[in-house]
Amino acid sequence: MKRKTAKEILAESFRELAQSMPIDKITVKDIITNCGYSQATFYRQFRDKYDLIAWSYTQDLESILDRLKGDVHSWRQALESAAAYFSAHRQYLANLLTHTSGYDSFIVNMTAIHQKTLQSTLEKLSGSAPMDVLGSGAAGYDRVQIKGFEGLTEGTPAVILEEAGETEKRSTDEKETSL
Repeated sequence: MKRKTAKEILAESFRELAQSMPIDKITVKDIITNCGYSQATFYRQFRDKYDLIAWSYTQDLESILDRLKGDVHSWRQALESAAAYFSAHRQYLANLLTHTSGYDSFIVNMTAIHQKTLQSTLEKLSGSAPMDVLGSGAAGYDRVQIKGFEGLTEGTPAVILEEAGETEKRSTDEKETSL
């Protein structure tokens, strides 16, 4: 049985608060009071709440991309997982996009997180996967991400994938595989 780390508990506390409060109104005091931790514990883990947001989002993204094995099928699964993530966390992500701004803007940090995490994943896979699969998978992930953020007010994972143009490619790839 894996115990949750202090970072995970603080991130959960923040997400709970974000369900009912705008992000820019949530304070470190709110986060620690909600989970029963001290301010010292928070600052041992994170610089500020924006550092917590970036860490939490990175963990989510890495859990999706960690499933990749460099083949078309695993990229499809990752794209489906990404679409499901955007659909399931729609309210939270909309709150992040709407209630952060300037240097600490979620959109600014999210772009850097995506680039770094995707690059790291591609580097890990580059020895074991054909470059066309890596390039196509990365481009597909970018399209799903964009459509996921554009459709934060509506859309199921299937709709996000369809709007990103990934369902048509999937059926074409499946037909080629079956031949």
